[in-house]
Amino acid sequence: MTPIRLYLSNDTSSRAAGAEKLADAWRDRSEIQLIHTSSRGAFFLEPMVERDTPGGREAWFNVLPNDLPRIVAGVGGTKVAEIPFLQQQNRFTFANFGITEPLALDEYQSRGGFKGLAAAQSLSPDAIVEELRLSGLRGRGGAAFPVWKKWQVAQQTESKQKYVVANADEGDAGTYSDRMMMEGDPFRLIEGMMICARAIGATRGYLYCRYEYPAAARAMQFAIQKAREADLFDCDDYPFDLEVVIGAGSYVCGEETALLESLEGRRGVVLAKPPYPAVSGLYGKPTIVSNVLTFATLPNILANGGAWHASLGTEGSRGTMALQIGGRVKQPGLVEVPFGLTLRDVLDRFGGGMAPGARLKAVQVGGPLGSLFPESQLDIPICYDAFAGAGAILGHGGIVVYDDETSMVDLARHFMSFTADESCGKCTPCRVGSVRGREILERIQSGQGTAEDLILLSDLGETMKSASLCALGGRAPYPVLTAIEHFPEEFRLKPRG
Repeated sequence: MTPIRLYLSNDTSSRAAGAEKLADAWRDRSEIQLIHTSSRGAFFLEPMVERDTPGGREAWFNVLPNDLPRIVAGVGGTKVAEIPFLQQQNRFTFANFGITEPLALDEYQSRGGFKGLAAAQSLSPDAIVEELRLSGLRGRGGAAFPVWKKWQVAQQTESKQKYVVANADEGDAGTYSDRMMMEGDPFRLIEGMMICARAIGATRGYLYCRYEYPAAARAMQFAIQKAREADLFDCDDYPFDLEVVIGAGSYVCGEETALLESLEGRRGVVLAKPPYPAVSGLYGKPTIVSNVLTFATLPNILANGGAWHASLGTEGSRGTMALQIGGRVKQPGLVEVPFGLTLRDVLDRFGGGMAPGARLKAVQVGGPLGSLFPESQLDIPICYDAFAGAGAILGHGGIVVYDDETSMVDLARHFMSFTADESCGKCTPCRVGSVRGREILERIQSGQGTAEDLILLSDLGETMKSASLCALGGRAPYPVLTAIEHFPEEFRLKPRG
């Protein structure tokens, strides 16, 4: 009897949710053949098992080992195409997720992989940059800088040696899309980096991966070796090659100058700009540093044209955004949607509302440096301009929902403490300001605060915003100040003055 092919995610989050136990329990079952795929990002349904049917894949949710007989019998499955969480998305960057085996190069190619690189190889470097300009792509790592401008600078800077560096130091709490990409579709990242190398004339690339992502680093190393053996790096006259470097776990190394310092073997410390890395980066050479999702977005843009990408999203935020929903919601997971949906839409349609028994108190977008939104502000469109107008950041697309049992004082202290711990120490506003901020919040926490402490926190925050060298210090006051702004009663209960 031919074994039935069952598909099970091998993603780190899916394994943590039980997929690994299923694989162990079913490893010797002769009636099935387990295929390890990437995750569809619907982590509230994991472990999720799929099988082929004449009408397309069907799925079983939150599967236990003893569910195998009914899956083999085809009883109780749901068509994958009809799962609302997936049905309402527009997946382009994450199109292969849940479908392909991540390290199967032939599968990546059979689903259109390397068409973007082929298109880039048919264009001049100037024409590639022009496609990027037309696309309106902005960096997905947080700064949201127009990608084409950075590429143009690196391209026009004369140098015999140039570099491409993927920033995989994904350190924001509540974000995991870079990890998913590296584990789930590593050839897409490689293709994006090769397109960049072609455009600027780089012959060497590095992927700087955070220490906490061992599975992602292994996947990338394996995929790079496979690409090397398939001679994919030997294109045109550019002998491009790529290497994975594992960081030591410092949050600030997500900032490009600190990352490059670390990559050169020094302590990861932020440097003043200019010069920008596109002019003088790794070893003093022109270097493009972009995050994983930015590179992973490039293959579709080159394959389909810049105008295609520009047709998605809003005026100032083109394309799609990978949002990672977490915290006290029913349906945590990753979604890819065009820019422009409101924060409320995303939480209701994809997050599924609050977890049972929980009431919404606040939503934080953009990681530990992101502003807090109360329920009354959830109609803000998810796009760079609207967030900037609200004094907030979209960052890397992490959305964390807090319930009514969350203490805003405790939360504010936690975020300021995070900055104090992670500050590289280069500039005084961040190094000293974060420690003083934490001390003030600890006084308020313990009931020893005064009314003047709130004024001092505000003054300190304004100084950190305007005088810090990088976003770690510059953004650190935002979650604290928005917590005070939207939930003042919690900060007034404890001060005695």
